[in-house]
Amino acid sequence: MNITTVTQTLLYANQLKRTARTGWTQRGVPQAENVAAHSYGVIFTALVLAQFVEPPVDVGRLLAMAALHDLPEAVTTDIPTPAWRYLPPGIKTDVERGAMAHILANTPFANAFMTLWEELHAGETAVARLVEDADKLDMYLQALVYEEQFGNMHLAEFWETSHVFHFPQVQAVYEALRARRMNR
Repeated sequence: MNITTVTQTLLYANQLKRTARTGWTQRGVPQAENVAAHSYGVIFTALVLAQFVEPPVDVGRLLAMAALHDLPEAVTTDIPTPAWRYLPPGIKTDVERGAMAHILANTPFANAFMTLWEELHAGETAVARLVEDADKLDMYLQALVYEEQFGNMHLAEFWETSHVFHFPQVQAVYEALRARRMNR
């Protein structure tokens, strides 16, 4: 094991604690969460969802994939979704793949982590689809919390169109969030 490369990878991951979630700050959310806080939200949401989705998923693989899902942002920062719309199709995945390769370079776990990350981006397995659902659901949870906490109505755009999730159980949680928002 090369301690220098492992240490460097840990330092990259630590950068996520200081990388703002740009979409929230652009919409006037004070003290918005950072990418690490969002990653924790995705990990915990995925863990909870795994308890009741069908078919059952490999929880270890799920949590590893969720932990890695935004690691490239340690290098790329959090580029908000509207910005990617103006870039060539597929460029986001290509850029993030390059960032992952850079972050994991020469580590003994590079192949294993890249395999998980590629599986997530292929979106073909139940585990990858559940991480994707957890990522989106965490965003909606956070939007609701920010609206309730700060009265920030600049977040209404998140709710303008209904989101469709891969798992009906996740869809039910999302619909409960929408109902809570409408009833306050």
